[in-house]
Parts: sequence; structure tokens; C-alpha cells
Amino acid sequence: MSGQSRNEPFDILLVEDNPGDVRLTQEAFKEAEPTISLHVTMDGNEALEFLFQRGKYEGVTYPDLVLLDLNLPKKDGHEVLKEIRDEEELTPVPILVLTSSETEEDVRESYELTANAYLTKSADPDEFASLMQSVADFWLRSAQLPPVPA
Repeated sequence: MSGQSRNEPFDILLVEDNPGDVRLTQEAFKEAEPTISLHVTMDGNEALEFLFQRGKYEGVTYPDLVLLDLNLPKKDGHEVLKEIRDEEELTPVPILVLTSSETEEDVRESYELTANAYLTKSADPDEFASLMQSVADFWLRSAQLPPVPA
């Protein structure tokens, strides 16, 4: 059973400063069904500009899902997650922490800040692609996502 039925692509915001991980994510989602429109920001400040639709991001579409790295320049992922969750309008947007960190402290803090999931990146490109396919299968095909903010 499909979670959301719509014709337009799903909008995913990837907050990632590693160009290699950005490329792997783009490749993993290239053939995805349903269609995914992947937006990329490279640091925590840029992610917040996108989500709050400020500056060059004025009028962008809110994402259906955010993939958030923790180790970011300018503002780390935990700071970004806190600011998103402090904004009532953005609270419903699902945020998946996607990071290389496996420390208990990062996992605990991410869930305390109400991340919807904590996923650890694999260095193996095939395993990474499989993880991204699982994300698409669950979050975009099976789960019922909240409506994006107006």
C-alpha cells in the first residue's frame, strides 16, 4: 500500500558537505520510484536558509524529508536539528540523521532532538545505495508523510 499518492516528485533536502557522499546519494536516488527531486546544501547555515526560505532560497518548496549529516561546517547537524524543531511550522518534517558517526552520544542527542531516524553511512558504495533505496522504499512509498508547510 502506498503511503502518499501524488504525481509530482518528492522533495528531499540533503544536508551534506562531502561531495563524494552527495554524489553517492544522487546516484542512489537517480532511478528511484517514486521520482525524487534532491536539493543539496553544504553546511548548517545554508540548510537553515533553505528551510526558512531566506535569501536565495526564498520561495523554494519545503522538503518532504530531510537527510541531515551531523559533521557540518558553520553549524553542526545537532544545532540545525534543534533550530528546525524549535520552529513550529517545520516540526512535522521528517528528519533522518545520515552520518558516519556511531557514537552513543550522537545517537542519543539526535533522538532527544526528535530526529525521526538515525542512519549510519557505509563507506561501501553498494551498501550506501542499498540504504538509500531502503529510505526511499519506507519513507516515500510506505510511510504516510505529513503535509508540507504552506
